[in-house]
Amino acid sequence: MNPILKNILAVIAGVVIGSIVNMFLVSISTTVIPLPEGVSFDPNDQTGESLKAALPFFEPKNFIMPFLAHALGTLVGAYVTVKVAATKKFAFAMGMGGWFFIGGIMVNFFMAPGPAWFTGVDLLFAYFPMAWIGFKLAGGHNSKSNVSPVIQ
Repeated sequence: MNPILKNILAVIAGVVIGSIVNMFLVSISTTVIPLPEGVSFDPNDQTGESLKAALPFFEPKNFIMPFLAHALGTLVGAYVTVKVAATKKFAFAMGMGGWFFIGGIMVNFFMAPGPAWFTGVDLLFAYFPMAWIGFKLAGGHNSKSNVSPVIQ
């Protein structure tokens, strides 16, 4: 297969499968870790207003599943991209991290702003580190360098 076409398919597959993982984990989050007593929100609310109203009542444990959704969606997206890509696998893995990072910025700052500690943890640890781990798990390795492994 043409390497350019294969790389395009790798990016599409990574975005789609990573997004499916993310949304699945978000959809089961309140089943795994229930909302605080008396708090509810409508997951079908496209504006996010009901979630914004509920966020002040969230406890730290209620942020575990959103973090895992962001981190594992990115990891799986990067993994799939590296497995499918023909060339520049590390760049594509980091591109996947960047794609989901932009999504994280949109969620954390505009759609459902949570506490600052969560935003910081989420943006620092759920995207680029997970993309790197996905790259490594997929068998990716950096290209050869001119640096000798032996220190003289």
